[in-house]
Amino acid sequence: MSTEPFVPIEDLAKHFTVSVSTVRAWVRQDLIPKHTYVKVGNTYRFCVSKVVEALTAPAAAPEPTQETPPEAQPRTIPPSSLNWISTTLTKTLNPLEKQNEQRNDPVW
Repeated sequence: MSTEPFVPIEDLAKHFTVSVSTVRAWVRQDLIPKHTYVKVGNTYRFCVSKVVEALTAPAAAPEPTQETPPEAQPRTIPPSSLNWISTTLTKTLNPLEKQNEQRNDPVW
């Protein structure tokens, strides 16, 4: 078990020569893993060596895949749905066509 002291956020920012806001952003973005600090209320205390190790460790690159993302794949409509759509449109449009024909008839 490590006996290294946990330091305030200001000391960690000074160690990396960044602002305290940057360290807070790193925490929000999970760039600094939760096991490297302790949070009590609104106060953070960091184990500097663990944070350095976490930030300098090579990031695991995602494995390339040949799959097309779902949003880029064309959507297909099953035949049963096509039949329903066709039937519904026919039922809806036929009365409308008849109404239009009646309106176009000349009134004598």
